[in-house]
Amino acid sequence: MGAVAFFAGLLLFVMGLGKWQESGSPAWLFGSLGFLLVLVVVSLIPANGKGGKKG
Repeated sequence: MGAVAFFAGLLLFVMGLGKWQESGSPAWLFGSLGFLLVLVVVSLIPANGKGGKKG
């Protein structure tokens, strides 16, 4: 994942938190936190284009 995609994901997370503040619905809060979790996990995956071990 590139830096631009990561920051775009962070922007979506912050926008979700803003929607939660606006609506008061816990669905927006949990959805935003779930999205942040997915964003962090995907950003930790190495982008070498090959899955598994090399060899």
